Amino acid sequence: MPLPLIIGGIAAVAGVAGVGSGIHGGIKMKDASDTMKLAQTKQERAVNLFNTKNDTTTELMDAVGKQELEILSTFDDFSDIIEKIQGRPEFKAYKREGIDLPEYEAEELKKVSAGAGALLGGLGGAAAGTAGGVAAAGATTSAVVALGTASTGTAISTLSGAAATNAAMAALGGGSIAAGGGGMALGSAVLTGATLGAGLLVGGVIINITGCKLSDKADEAYLQAKRTEQEVNTIVEYFDELTEAATRFKDSLTKVEGIYKKHLNTIDHIVNFEEKTNWDEFTDKEKKATENAVLLVGLMYMMCKVNLVLKQEEEEMNKVNKEGIDDAIGDAEEVLNDITNVA
Repeated sequence: MPLPLIIGGIAAVAGVAGVGSGIHGGIKMKDASDTMKLAQTKQERAVNLFNTKNDTTTELMDAVGKQELEILSTFDDFSDIIEKIQGRPEFKAYKREGIDLPEYEAEELKKVSAGAGALLGGLGGAAAGTAGGVAAAGATTSAVVALGTASTGTAISTLSGAAATNAAMAALGGGSIAAGGGGMALGSAVLTGATLGAGLLVGGVIINITGCKLSDKADEAYLQAKRTEQEVNTIVEYFDELTEAATRFKDSLTKVEGIYKKHLNTIDHIVNFEEKTNWDEFTDKEKKATENAVLLVGLMYMMCKVNLVLKQEEEEMNKVNKEGIDDAIGDAEEVLNDITNVA
């Protein structure tokens, strides 16, 4: 066969092979592009789901924490009213099977009230998740810790205004972990970051989700997106569990608070408007209203002590304190039932 024909045949075969290789390469490029698009969609969907659930859960927990602090902050006024009543009996601790509420102690209530007031003062400019961190750690415990000692060695209880608020927030930043209340780092120095609320509530497994960039390689990007999706799904399950439990707790606390306010208004009217300050002058109904108010304060003190979140090891997700929440709700129902039966 003439050489030109042989060369031409080789060139033709090479050309066909080149076309085949180009087609194959084009298919691979399209597959890679499709994989990257799928990875991006999966990643964005997971991040959006996380952000939505994070915002909802953080908002709820912030509402619970703020409500608890507002309740605790009223205990000072309550104590002032009770202390005006001369000849009053010792309001003993409420005890029945499974329920043990503290006895009335004016100084303890005033201390908790002052700590709660200091924390409330710092919530205005605080990041989302701050009040929720208080609820997670137990508001009563957080308020007591916040009224400890400032970094200067000065007792926070001797400070006032912004100085008291700043010192309380800073003390709580390192204090609540030591108090065993759920490990909430709330100091103003650490109240930053877009995922703060989730970081406080979820724990060590979090969080680089929202800032995570996909790999440039399609297969690696897809695997990375799947890992993000799996992690988000786990966190969302936790958020849903926490939301359900926190909602039930908040509903119960709100019910108790409403009844407490009615009793508080009653004794405030008796003492400060009618100016009855001698226990012997109280009618049986007025005495019962006062005793019930003391009982409800003890109940709310204990409810606000419940840490809604249980801190786990550093690399583990926190747990919802379902047992503690259920016990608090059950105790509230028992106490309210007793109050209704004697009213």
